[in-house]
Amino acid sequence: MTKVLFIRAEWDADAGVWVATSDDVPGLATEAETLEALSAKLDVMVPELLDANGCLDGPEVPFELLARKFSVVHRLRS
Repeated sequence: MTKVLFIRAEWDADAGVWVATSDDVPGLATEAETLEALSAKLDVMVPELLDANGCLDGPEVPFELLARKFSVVHRLRS
């Protein structure tokens, strides 16, 4: 079985984008405005980066995308 790669996505509120990085995918650093767009980019980039780094181990490239967003909201006073 192929190792499942772990990819982190964190919301950058200043830039208004999701930023993805991974210790499992050498050179991975990308961003997108939505998680859906980020996931689509990763579907292409992850195999390409693994291939370019000589790390591609077969026809399938399983990865887990963990997204994290920190927010502070103010409660409404009644």
